[in-house]
Amino acid sequence: MPTPSAIPPAARRTGGLPPGTSCVVLGGGGFIGTHLCRRLAADGMRVLGFGRRQSFPEALEGITWLGGDFTDRAALARAVEGAEVVFHLLGGSTPESANIDPVADLGASAVATLHLLEICRAAAVRKLVFVSSGGTVYGIPRATPIPEDAPTDPISAYGISKLAVEKYLYLYRHLHALDYAVLRVANPFGPYQSPTRRQGVVAALMHRMMTAQPVEVWGDGQVVRDFVFVEDVAEALVTVAAHDGPQRVFNVGSGEGRSVNAVIADIAAVLEQPGIVPVHKPARATDVPVSILDIRRIREATGWVPRTPWLAALEATAEWMRHSYR
Repeated sequence: MPTPSAIPPAARRTGGLPPGTSCVVLGGGGFIGTHLCRRLAADGMRVLGFGRRQSFPEALEGITWLGGDFTDRAALARAVEGAEVVFHLLGGSTPESANIDPVADLGASAVATLHLLEICRAAAVRKLVFVSSGGTVYGIPRATPIPEDAPTDPISAYGISKLAVEKYLYLYRHLHALDYAVLRVANPFGPYQSPTRRQGVVAALMHRMMTAQPVEVWGDGQVVRDFVFVEDVAEALVTVAAHDGPQRVFNVGSGEGRSVNAVIADIAAVLEQPGIVPVHKPARATDVPVSILDIRRIREATGWVPRTPWLAALEATAEWMRHSYR
């Protein structure tokens, strides 16, 4: 059986845009953006990646690239000109840092997105697809798994900014008929995720085990999260971009919860490093105790489901990291 990264895009496809569709990926040099650019190109789209930098330039070989900052309106306008579909993966920071400077986070996310929406409206973009946060916009859930119509009470400035962008997308469709879709993505992981950033618990834990560093855990490790392989996220983005139904907000996750302690045990098993004893640090105020997404809406509307088994996804991630971060 091939590893997830080796599965041809056509074999994984549930439905997508017509070949030749002009697509812009804002944040195309980042973790999810790299996978999305590769997926769109493999499906025959005309792809332009935009962002400050490419984290892994070799992965985007052959992809047209325009460097620029999200706050540079002139650069954004050049990127969006002629695009039919815009994928918005830019803006904001992390849940932890956003609480330290919520004003800066709001400006980098919601305010910058308002300028983008004006640019998209002027350029007659057909559809904008936004990557929101399934782990933060709901806050502390009243029940799990969490459906899209659950209350949204974020406990981080990061989640509030993401939710504000969602509301502005709704407003621009109401006022200006700019079509959109929102994907509330759970906790993505996989190749091309930097283990040294303050997001991405799977990458961080795996890298620490590989390099014989202490495995640090915020709190007691009982926090439960929904983890989804990044190639499945890219497939969801492409699928929803082509979807023409009444629903516009979709959860994207595995629909299953795993504690951080269980994740550590599974990574240790994949790396054949039994007996890992984590170092516990104080819990963070931005961490909700449980976050598991209900993914029935996207499954029923588009047929998308996560296809990559958990352990196979961990193995593919470990194989990539062995060649990139040792």
